[in-house]
Amino acid sequence: MTPDTPIESVPILDFGSQTAQLIARRVREAGVYSVLVSPTIEPERLRALNPAGIILSGGPRSVYEPGAPACDPAIFRLGVPVLGICYGMQLAAKVMGGEVRPASHREFGRSALAVRDHADLFAAVPDTTIAWMSHGDQVVSLGATPFETLASTDTCPHAAVRLRDGTRVFYGVQFHPEVTHTPHGYNILHNFLYEVCRCRGTWKMADFADLACERVRRQVGAGHVICGLSGGVDSAVAAALIHRAIGDQLTCVFVDTGLLRKNERALVETTFRDHFHIDLRVVDAGDRFLSALAGVTDPQEKRRRIGALFIDVFKEAARGIKDASFLAQGTLYPDVIESGHGHAGQSANIKLHHNVGGLPKELGFELVEPLRDLFKDEVRKLGAILGLPEHLVWRHPFPGPGLAVRIIGEVTRASADLLRDCDAILLEEIVAADLYRKTSQVFAVLLPVRSVGVMGDGRTYEGTVAVRAVETQDFMTADWSRLPYEVLARVSSRIINEVRGVNRVVYDISSKPPATIEWE
Repeated sequence: MTPDTPIESVPILDFGSQTAQLIARRVREAGVYSVLVSPTIEPERLRALNPAGIILSGGPRSVYEPGAPACDPAIFRLGVPVLGICYGMQLAAKVMGGEVRPASHREFGRSALAVRDHADLFAAVPDTTIAWMSHGDQVVSLGATPFETLASTDTCPHAAVRLRDGTRVFYGVQFHPEVTHTPHGYNILHNFLYEVCRCRGTWKMADFADLACERVRRQVGAGHVICGLSGGVDSAVAAALIHRAIGDQLTCVFVDTGLLRKNERALVETTFRDHFHIDLRVVDAGDRFLSALAGVTDPQEKRRRIGALFIDVFKEAARGIKDASFLAQGTLYPDVIESGHGHAGQSANIKLHHNVGGLPKELGFELVEPLRDLFKDEVRKLGAILGLPEHLVWRHPFPGPGLAVRIIGEVTRASADLLRDCDAILLEEIVAADLYRKTSQVFAVLLPVRSVGVMGDGRTYEGTVAVRAVETQDFMTADWSRLPYEVLARVSSRIINEVRGVNRVVYDISSKPPATIEWE
């Protein structure tokens, strides 16, 4: 298999929706290869992807807004079915003679959907179901084009439509079937793939591994790759994948920033040097990172300084690696979209990531990012296929800037050591309670708050630690975990009794959104 192999696929034109990659994920879960592409892709390049169908994503713009993203109308005449979602439906309707206007009643959230036609897209979907809406515009007229209305809501008469006109086969839905808030959304997407597009459903994660390896070989050629290991699953899977692709052309660099989890360095050395026999270079840079953060309290400035120092450290490490011209990173899609680097260039910049955007110019390396289109759960599946040990594959995420963004305020060696000990106790208790695989991310946060306590009949005035535990499928949204009280009690008791400098533990019950998973 090569990157040019005409495997069955369903490309998704990304018009800037925050949930565009969720569509690709749902398609992959159904056994069909999917990839996001720019809305400006030429029809012939799209045809080269061997599409069984095409999906147009939602987006934040109005189709009549100046500069709103569009696609080549010839895409609708490629002879394969097209599904338009929200903005994608509105754009297609406009292109094919319909009319789109601001809705008299905007719809945001759950709406009751009345299904009129169960022939294909809505096969096995109840007559009345719930659909998740998020739109201000809607299709108000189908014009002379022979659209058929398949479903409606009280305020959206054309909530789902179908067109069959010679070579054109189009389906449009005003709601978002990709989100879990649409209970039968998976059925609708599955019906599009198998009832409309007649997909075979033969794609598996092992296929992605083969395809990604071949892409790495093609990109790298005879060059040498440096991979920055963090100890987390993302960089670990990226390293394992690249090592499978190019073997000894890979050198891994692990930077001990002084901001890592307890025993992080030993775990990385054991896994990659002893298990995979990868050329691993360890750089002890803790003093440099802590010095760079002295007096800094702004979270974005922390990330900027850590990112800048990472560049310097990698430049120094690269000088001892012959022919190193590529830098591999475990960038995932949530990193890309939250940093405002979506295909349509429309995504909001939510936070800075020192491993997304801008680094090739600064480092002098070409980036290799084989996981850029994957979500965390897909990366775990890939890691298992590549033979990574289970305890590493299922390890909870850890931010690139490390403990620096879990220490609110200034970062010092003392605060990093304190938080490291608290975090280790928390994770020990989560594992002991058999909750580690049932939660998506659990960690401690050191707050810039001191409070009065009583210990040994004496007054104390010490620090506060927050416990954060969330559950999520894709890390784009998350809910706080309902940990048992007895577990929280053990965590609190152990931290206060075993870690000098803490006399109060609190529990974070915020969801994402409106909060983020990390505190900074």
